[in-house]
Amino acid sequence: MRASLIQIRVDEDEPVDSRRQRAASLVRDQAGADLVVLPELWTTGAFAYQAFDTEAEPLEGPTHEAMAKAASDAGVWLHAGSIPERAADGTLYNTSLVFAPDGGRAAAYRKIHRFGFDQGEAVLMGAGTELVTVRLPETTLGLATCYDLRFPELFRGLVDAGADTLVLAAGWPERRRSHWTLLARARAVENQAYVLACGTGGTHAGVPQAGHSIVVDPWGEVLAEAGDGEEILTVEFDPAKTAVTREQFPALKDRVLGLRAPLR
Repeated sequence: MRASLIQIRVDEDEPVDSRRQRAASLVRDQAGADLVVLPELWTTGAFAYQAFDTEAEPLEGPTHEAMAKAASDAGVWLHAGSIPERAADGTLYNTSLVFAPDGGRAAAYRKIHRFGFDQGEAVLMGAGTELVTVRLPETTLGLATCYDLRFPELFRGLVDAGADTLVLAAGWPERRRSHWTLLARARAVENQAYVLACGTGGTHAGVPQAGHSIVVDPWGEVLAEAGDGEEILTVEFDPAKTAVTREQFPALKDRVLGLRAPLR
């Protein structure tokens, strides 16, 4: 497979609609790829909390429309990153969208782990409750978003649901970039799966972004890594390597489930 991770630059001085159309154009430029991935909350910026409410859109809003058309025009599977979704009851969610090559929506994933502790996303947005996988002809994607990367049980759940390629959209801050690389490789090694993690460039509400989108193979080897600016990271990888790795080193078969902490 050929995957293209579009590490788009998000800056406050660019209008959202302009960035939306620019992202759609970048997706169209990836015709010939099998899978294209955009980052988290690239319409607003992951740390631009004040914009979540004003820029929130329904699931089938302008970003959905633009990305569905771009996927169809390019003939690619498109993980369109995430948007601030406003649900019918008014609740906001950090929601990722995946489109098939015909432009039909294949999946929507509401981010389960919200970042911010007692502020920001953690209080402004609702939490998703469902793991989401997407079956492609060559592989099954497991979807995750940014802060999810710190919670290995989510990824193990995706593997149990059949995922062999883990795709992460993120707006990860530069000050914790070492964690980004470390955790992406850890999730690949412990789940014996590919990890495709796409971040943003630029600065969100004064928070410099890490960039450094990364593709890691099931042995934890980095196949490709971007810099910190706007960049398209393209890599060829063989999804069959996941099954081979799990057969050659069958660590997942030795899992011991249902362990409990001792009583105190």
